[in-house]
Amino acid sequence: MPEANQNPPTQEPQAGPEVIKSYLKTLGSSPGVYRMLDKHGTVLYVGKARNLKNRVQNYTRLKGHSNRIARMISATTAMEFVVTNTESEALLLEATYIKKMKPRYNVLLRDDKSFPSILIRTDHEAPQIIKHRGKRKQKGHYFGPFASAGAVNRTLNTLQHLFLLRDCSDSQYESRTRPCLQYQIKRCSAPCTGKISPTDYQHLVKDAKNFLEGKSTTIQKKLHEQMQVASKAQNYEEAALLRDRISALTQVQSQQTISPTGFEEGDVLLSTPKGAQLASRYFSSAPARIGAIEPTSLVLIRAILKVRF
Repeated sequence: MPEANQNPPTQEPQAGPEVIKSYLKTLGSSPGVYRMLDKHGTVLYVGKARNLKNRVQNYTRLKGHSNRIARMISATTAMEFVVTNTESEALLLEATYIKKMKPRYNVLLRDDKSFPSILIRTDHEAPQIIKHRGKRKQKGHYFGPFASAGAVNRTLNTLQHLFLLRDCSDSQYESRTRPCLQYQIKRCSAPCTGKISPTDYQHLVKDAKNFLEGKSTTIQKKLHEQMQVASKAQNYEEAALLRDRISALTQVQSQQTISPTGFEEGDVLLSTPKGAQLASRYFSSAPARIGAIEPTSLVLIRAILKVRF
């Protein structure tokens, strides 16, 4: 009588603090976004860090965490990372991933209205760009929510330098008779006193929205064209202002290159007859993970890769 086939028992993958600790050998102190995955490859949690190594170090022990976080750590069998050069980029990328992947342990961030968002208002002739908390009652474009209020503040500071949008209250706006200090230090275009026309201000608002949606290359091209027109018209003051904005935007773009040191870290887009797939390979010691994406995600991937295709 033939012997029955005896298949070896399936070994459960290792999970928990020891698995997480193994990633510390390859992690640096750069800012970035990390993802924690379970044994099925499902994303449990997406987080942002100003210093990836320090942040991941916090997950190498179970003590000192809430029961929810301790369960998440115990279920983690793998981690994936996207390294960035700025905390602002990590902040926006984190929010995009959470919205797309809906990780189980980010449910608090997605549902709790106490976390800040970036709001560009659309219910005023001169829209504000501000940090917003609570219910989204005001008309406008919301970006977030984000877990770090400090990172939101730093991102808003960058946006004001780039797009010169006001952050003052409506009452302050109505009472101004001359430009405030924000205008003098080139952080506002002073729509309150007519230093910029309503039409031109709306163009700034549109540029800020496009920037937050990852369309920085289009904005830079537009600014170059406007600078050339101003220069040909011998409007040198306006040309100089546009030049300064282009310089600031170029600096932000150069700081926002993800994993610029080579292909040991990065995101690779593969095109196949059945659709697009995103192959993410972050550290040489971590296995590549491949997951299907929707065609609508191509814009995000293009922004991440900083290439045209």
